[in-house]
Amino acid sequence: MTSMSKSKSWLDAVKPYLEKEAVIALLLGISSGFPYAMIGATLTTRLAQDGIDKKAVTAFALAFLVYNFKWMWAWIVDGVHIPLLGRMGQRLSWLLLSAAFVAIAVFNLAFADPSSSLLFVAYSAVLVGFAGATFDIVIDAYRIEILRPDQQGVGAGMSQYGWRLGSAGAGALALVVAARLGWEAAYIVCAAFAIPAVIAVLWGGEPARHREAVARKAINIGESIIGPFREFFSRHGAWLVLLFILLHKIGDTLANLTLRLLLEDLGFSNDEIAIYDVGFGFWAYLVGIFVGGVLYAKMGLKRSVLLSLFLMMISNLSFALLANAGHSNWGLAATIGFENFASGVAGTVLVAYFAALCDLRFTAAHYALISSAASIVGRFLTGTTAGAMVESMGFFNFYILTMFAALPGIILFWMMMRSGLADSSIGSAATFDGKPSNGVG
Repeated sequence: MTSMSKSKSWLDAVKPYLEKEAVIALLLGISSGFPYAMIGATLTTRLAQDGIDKKAVTAFALAFLVYNFKWMWAWIVDGVHIPLLGRMGQRLSWLLLSAAFVAIAVFNLAFADPSSSLLFVAYSAVLVGFAGATFDIVIDAYRIEILRPDQQGVGAGMSQYGWRLGSAGAGALALVVAARLGWEAAYIVCAAFAIPAVIAVLWGGEPARHREAVARKAINIGESIIGPFREFFSRHGAWLVLLFILLHKIGDTLANLTLRLLLEDLGFSNDEIAIYDVGFGFWAYLVGIFVGGVLYAKMGLKRSVLLSLFLMMISNLSFALLANAGHSNWGLAATIGFENFASGVAGTVLVAYFAALCDLRFTAAHYALISSAASIVGRFLTGTTAGAMVESMGFFNFYILTMFAALPGIILFWMMMRSGLADSSIGSAATFDGKPSNGVG
């Protein structure tokens, strides 16, 4: 191969990531990731440093359950027109409104003091969860609709890049600002992470794919409530697909939402956490996303999903090994590196698959249902039993248990591949005029 052809090949590979729609997906991901950090690792660290009991800290994972119930009001984003602001378009108007909502909620959490009222902190965390979930509903729908079917893989990767930039960036910034100016200032500064999504939709405009789908068959409020369920569950094997969505991430969710407790228990400082968990993990995640895109292109969606499920299971073993090793920066770097690499691979291919399951008339409701179901079991178990399990069996045994909890999802997806359900379950978001796009096989 000549140097010119090599250069052309490299440019062809990079070009899709520089397209307008891909950059928009990146900006949307940045804003999508930051509310998660505000009520996730950041709040866990804040509570742990205030001396709050482990059981109480893990109970705050229940704030994430709001994300899991967003399908209950996602239909509003599809079917309810906002007066006056709605003239800008259904997706644009809802995104601007939800961006303002999430910024206000984060401001409120900034002034919730765990030492004076833990209950008010809990209410404030739930409010951020509700605002962030609503923000996610609109962001996910907009991303799926602004991308062509052939861009969904690239868009999923760029969205994951953005999500990690937003979550890791907000998490690291919060730690640094909190160490110098206090937690109130940290949360206020991080509220600015809502701005990239606003820039994205003002640049991209109202998605044409959604307009065209609704124009072919308009939906009213009643149809926006019932239609998403009727359409999804009319597909062959829909219940088995939903079961996979429910089960596939149990082990991963249990492990990740207790990681900061492990790091605090092992005596890692804020600076060490920022360098290794947030900083080093960030770059490992970027590599994982890139590899996920390559696997998606080379192996096809089904086999790349199956491989990513295996990687997530093995990453939980690395958590157990760190718990056994104790305070070790090299051990932390290796654990965080592999876990984030696996998450990057899985995030890219699973987001592409879940986007492919959506119908363009009900994108907001369908993706909300799918993404809500994806981690609800793990989050519920984390919030209700994880703290007690860690205290009774220790971190090492707990993480070994989470590794085996990943097996049902792997087995189920393998069955879906063998039966053809992984192909037949896709919706109109993955088709060109009714024909499946490339990459699903």
